[in-house]
Amino acid sequence: MSDKLKFIEEKVEQLKEEGVYRKLPVNYGPCENVIELNGRKVVNLSSNNYLGLASHPRVKEASKAALEKYGVGAGSVRTIVGNQDLLEELETLLARFKEEEAVMLFQSGLNCNIGTIQAIVEKGDLIISDALNHASIIDGVRLSKADKAVYKHNDMDDLERILKEKREAYRNVLIITDGVFSMDGDLAPLPKIVELAKKYDCLTYVDDAHGSGVLGRSGRGTIDHFGLHGEIDFIVGTLSKAIGVVGGYVATKAIVKEWLLHRARPLLFSTALPPAATAATIESVKMLMESEEHTNKLWDNARYFKSHLEELGFDIGISETPITPVMIGGESKTMEFSKALLDEGVFVSGIVFPTVPKGKGRCRVMISASHTKEDLDTAIAAFKKVGQSLGVI
Repeated sequence: MSDKLKFIEEKVEQLKEEGVYRKLPVNYGPCENVIELNGRKVVNLSSNNYLGLASHPRVKEASKAALEKYGVGAGSVRTIVGNQDLLEELETLLARFKEEEAVMLFQSGLNCNIGTIQAIVEKGDLIISDALNHASIIDGVRLSKADKAVYKHNDMDDLERILKEKREAYRNVLIITDGVFSMDGDLAPLPKIVELAKKYDCLTYVDDAHGSGVLGRSGRGTIDHFGLHGEIDFIVGTLSKAIGVVGGYVATKAIVKEWLLHRARPLLFSTALPPAATAATIESVKMLMESEEHTNKLWDNARYFKSHLEELGFDIGISETPITPVMIGGESKTMEFSKALLDEGVFVSGIVFPTVPKGKGRCRVMISASHTKEDLDTAIAAFKKVGQSLGVI
């Protein structure tokens, strides 16, 4: 190995010494309730495929039809020749589903945040961000030329303190929060945020990646859950989690969509979504609009699993959603717990620093509508066995 890269080797060795080094597992089939991971069948509790739509027959058929008609790629950015009619159709459908004026599609949720934030604020503006916002929000904020402030997680007194101190010094102030926080599964207090935004004349921005398809009527999201349609200026959603495909979108006003088409850099410099993925997404959204079957099953599974883990004595934090963090603590013990679960036929990814603070390691369980009660019972039994053997319960 080149001496120039010795410092990287040392960093990797440090990960091994800390017990947090890992190799990527390999899934040999579709992302479903049970997967073939590294050559063996295991119950999958680590997927964002909340509604089991990633391999649903209707979604696959829609994708196949688009593949035959359009080919495999869009061939360009949207501003040249990549703006296929399927993209326009999906944006119209999503706007109707979200009950917002307009939707702008991006290639991913991450691209939504790094593209939108820098396009809507500039020097002379202020961004106020929740301390536990997703990494893509943090990166989007860093890319902007606006000043930044951070309020304590979900602490509305701290948010108002910052507004009182700083609001008058700036032209525009943008308050940014996750709708559902992905590591703990708790919700942002959106009604209070909207109240403060009105009081101090601020813009509001909610990344609802883990609320879309999960909360609200037929999975319309956290904004629908709180009855705040028309009250949030920028709503980000992903198409890669509950929707089961790939991509992201911003639901907003039509004039904002026009601006983003001219200034959001991922739209200007990265090829548009592939047509097969776009068609699959259209079918997934139609399925949500037709029935609450999938969201109801998701929540039924989540309540079942959570209640059993709490009865066993596990600490599942402050989750208000199907995201279930099983708190372990230390980094190495968290990874040991995850490995022991895998030995029992249950895959749950260990989440440690820097994704969460040091000492706050957890095995984050992602419940899906595709899980059977047998799957969940298998997982509960594994958690009980491992939890007792490692002294967690």
